[in-house]
Amino acid sequence: MDEIVLYTKGLKKVYNADSLNAVTALHDVNIEVRKGEFLGVMGPSGSGKSTFINMISTMDYPTEGKVFIQGKNVMNMSANEIGRFRYEHLGFIFQNFNLLNTHTIFENIAMPLTLAKVDPKIIEEKVKVIAGRLNISDLLGKLPLECSGGQRQRAAIARALINDPGIIVADEPTGALDSENSEELMELFEKMNRENGTTIIMVTHDSYVASFTSRLIFIRDGGINTEIERGAMDQDEYFSRIVSISSSGRSRRKKA
Repeated sequence: MDEIVLYTKGLKKVYNADSLNAVTALHDVNIEVRKGEFLGVMGPSGSGKSTFINMISTMDYPTEGKVFIQGKNVMNMSANEIGRFRYEHLGFIFQNFNLLNTHTIFENIAMPLTLAKVDPKIIEEKVKVIAGRLNISDLLGKLPLECSGGQRQRAAIARALINDPGIIVADEPTGALDSENSEELMELFEKMNRENGTTIIMVTHDSYVASFTSRLIFIRDGGINTEIERGAMDQDEYFSRIVSISSSGRSRRKKA
């Protein structure tokens, strides 16, 4: 059986729990993510998908339930332990790139290793290798604002991959890109997943972007109500199924 690299059990998140304005953002969310999966997460605004991604990426704590990553219950860790665990096992890619504009592309990519006090020679070698893989070697001396949106996103991906994390968490990674760069990025993700076995969990609102995934979950009203696996479907068929489900407003969890 394939290795499970992340799973949640009874995940629940309530905001303002001790007040009359309590809001349940997530309830009873149970999911397994296997090594090498490319999992997409979709849902309407306010459905709970952002809360979900924050819970599984250790950026926030659930009110109830457990999150296991690489077999470890991260809820039992101290803040320092979670910080180190996050650095060692997770890579993050965000919509707005989150690059430091006063630092070069090289320095941005190297940042996780620099903070971990890795030997500078090792840092230089690793940055050169990952930059070569992502075709941004000629950008290493530039500042982010001297680069295009697509180039900055590639730099952000390089930074996320520099530690060889077990899981990449991508939150609306194409949100700040035009359609051409979005497609290029998704083809890159698909290649990383297929050729390197990189496990990717990606939140998106875009059905076409979602059609690059191998499995997709739909969150509505704080719960997972539909799952779909690409399986033997080609991308066009998978895309059509995603569009159909996205527009159907289904209200109970089912396999599609």
